[in-house]
Amino acid sequence: MPHKLFVGGLPWATTAQELEDLFASFGEVTSAKIIADRRTGRSKGYGFVEMNTPDSARGALDALNNSEYGGRSITVDPARDAEAEAD
Repeated sequence: MPHKLFVGGLPWATTAQELEDLFASFGEVTSAKIIADRRTGRSKGYGFVEMNTPDSARGALDALNNSEYGGRSITVDPARDAEAEAD
């Protein structure tokens, strides 16, 4: 399993630090990024998290996929190459 995860359905106000904090209990987070609209700078409601090991990524995916965060149901999936480079 890849170490990079796609996280969708995030509340608009979620910061990269909050995203990192959410995943940190499952292992070391090497990067966390919220994707923003280039024109407005506003969050698009999704981001990417990279974990240091496949096991920590799997644990985070299993625990957080379809869970509630900030009053919204979030989706966690392995990132695809095209998604990982879209920003």
